[in-house]
Amino acid sequence: MTKRAREWGLPLPGTPGSFNAITDVPGVAVGYSTLIQGDGPLVIGQGPVRSGVTAILPRGLKAVGTPVFAAYHSLNGNGELSGCHWIAEGGLLEGPIAITNTHSVGAVHEGVLRWGLQQGHKRLTAWGLPVVGETYDGELNDINGFHVRPEHAMAALDAASSGVLPMGSLGGGTGMICYGYKGGSGSASRRVRVCGADYNLGVFVQANFGRRRELVVCGVPIGLELDCSDELRGKPAGSIIGVVATDAPLLPHQLRRLAQRVGLGMARSGSISHNGSGDIFLAFSTANAQAAAVRDGFATATYLANDSLDPLFEAVVEASDEAILDSIFVNEDMTGRDSNFVPALPDSVVQRVLARVAR
Repeated sequence: MTKRAREWGLPLPGTPGSFNAITDVPGVAVGYSTLIQGDGPLVIGQGPVRSGVTAILPRGLKAVGTPVFAAYHSLNGNGELSGCHWIAEGGLLEGPIAITNTHSVGAVHEGVLRWGLQQGHKRLTAWGLPVVGETYDGELNDINGFHVRPEHAMAALDAASSGVLPMGSLGGGTGMICYGYKGGSGSASRRVRVCGADYNLGVFVQANFGRRRELVVCGVPIGLELDCSDELRGKPAGSIIGVVATDAPLLPHQLRRLAQRVGLGMARSGSISHNGSGDIFLAFSTANAQAAAVRDGFATATYLANDSLDPLFEAVVEASDEAILDSIFVNEDMTGRDSNFVPALPDSVVQRVLARVAR
């Protein structure tokens, strides 16, 4: 399936940006490094390989050294997001965000630092705490073969760009499963008007969670009607990393409130956030660049009042739900290690949802 959820005519709420992706927030760039190699029985160290790295640069390649106000939230902590303690403490994200598989966090962490040295980003490398998230792709990938290397993280960072964002089985999302179907990388955005000004908000997800019977699309509990007998994972496990970006001026404590709302988008798609799932979210604002860059003394920042945040909360929930849907809508069947097979979301399921919505 290549059409996005909205392109099927599903009645998704809200007004998306031009690309309907996190790249609608000016300056945000995303890059992928995708590893697909081999077929057949698993041979640890040889494959098959279904993995990769995703890189998100909040201010693009030209302003990596300028931090952004940021915050994170752990809905269920059976996962990893390195560097999050300093984000919680200092309220700043000082470099890129990378996402990969569970056993490759270390390699990607090293790759981000090596890339920073190569690019001459002193702020990133003088005392570096790279932000690296993960989800588990071991059902399809030779995860203990450690095929993701530092150079793949560097390649994803070099490939980062703004504009139209490909989705599906790409980058860190290559080997992921969502609601029993082929999942991975998804994104969506919203245009939001707050206090007479227009802002952009985008969400990116690496979706690898949920059981098929839980799937809800546009309020239709379609998962209750689906055959789950061929579900590869079939157990309450998996994870999601969600990244929220906006150009609305917000302080770290307000961004934490935005990050929390990704969980409501998950719930809208049907998830209960299982005990075995690592559901971790990060939010940042590209506004107040000067204030975020001040190292000592006094800084002045503009921010929206708390009572004005509801439109942004709504945008996070809507965009998170749609990004999750697009991670499975814009995807294809995949066969991985030991001939393990995960189907793409069938067209017939979408048609049933459309018929139910019409009634």
